[in-house]
Amino acid sequence: MQERHMRRALALARLAEGQTSPNPAVGAVIVRDGRVVGEGYHTRAGAPHAEVEALREAGDLALNATLYVTLEPCNHTGRTPPCTEAIVKAGVAQVNYAVRDPNRSVSGGGHEYLENAGLVVHEGLCGEEARHLNRFYFHAVRTGRPYVVAKFAMSLDGKIATHTGESQWITGAASRAEVHNLRRVVDAVLVGAGTAISDNPHLTVRITAYEGSQPRRIVLDSQGRVPIESALFDSEMSGGSVVATTDAMSDEHRRTLEERGVEVWTFPATATGKVELSALLDELSDRCTRSLLVEGGAEALGSFFDEGHVQELWAFVAPIIIGGSAALTPVHGNGVPRPAEATRLVKTSLEKFGEDVLIRGYIMQSNGTENENVHGNC
Repeated sequence: MQERHMRRALALARLAEGQTSPNPAVGAVIVRDGRVVGEGYHTRAGAPHAEVEALREAGDLALNATLYVTLEPCNHTGRTPPCTEAIVKAGVAQVNYAVRDPNRSVSGGGHEYLENAGLVVHEGLCGEEARHLNRFYFHAVRTGRPYVVAKFAMSLDGKIATHTGESQWITGAASRAEVHNLRRVVDAVLVGAGTAISDNPHLTVRITAYEGSQPRRIVLDSQGRVPIESALFDSEMSGGSVVATTDAMSDEHRRTLEERGVEVWTFPATATGKVELSALLDELSDRCTRSLLVEGGAEALGSFFDEGHVQELWAFVAPIIIGGSAALTPVHGNGVPRPAEATRLVKTSLEKFGEDVLIRGYIMQSNGTENENVHGNC
């Protein structure tokens, strides 16, 4: 019975997945005498928290009730008052929360406040599932950098384009639709200059009847090669466009971009003239970016993997053979000298989208453990 209520709270939280950043997605259910009397979820940053929404719906029925919530209730004043005070004031008798908040201003404090007020407090019900739901938030809070998801689509023989550079479309419509669902839940989407030039992508969420926020669109363009007419720089699209570059970009190109409303961020260059990715990730973190989707191309993905910045991989595989020694593969960069040093996925899963297969997994860290925020069931 308790698991059923927490699962319902998790389902409520997912209703706003991708729309609450930089806050986590949280759901809450209030139960009294075995009956659900209140439900709520956090809809966006600055809006009332899930607990407050559920308490409003429950009203006087919250007295002596049990609250199920997917994250430890906050005990500090941010954009909204502390949830713990509202819970105590409503007369809730017991709180079950799935996982402790890693934020130092919350972690353990909410639990302690509620216990000191005389409530019975339990932690851990469906904890792994709750951590997975908010893996972007947990990683960003603990590391100070965005959670990076790498994505590519390839043929069975490992090609992302033909030898002529043609890449649209390797995978089918169902796979492409799932990519839009992934874009929907991340804060920013990134491609390299080569992909921006060859594919001219929009990098927007295009889902029927979708009215949520658009991710920030970023292109790695250390020298200013991407044409100003690129779809990425369309001022009519929401979400905002960013060019991450170096001092190698000309002042004229920079001014033209900025006049079009494109943000130009300048970073130190690596020895090979590329944008320093650590500096870019730090800048994104400073701008409250919790998650970043890297969609290609091969050089950009290679750099992110070489430098150990990837936490999760989505690889779509189409049942076709492209062939050709000059055809591009998904990940370039320096690579590793020995198979034993290869980037390894854990907690892998397979899912079909039309005739394509999605291989999804989390990156094993150099110490032999998997990424700390992995999917788990109740």
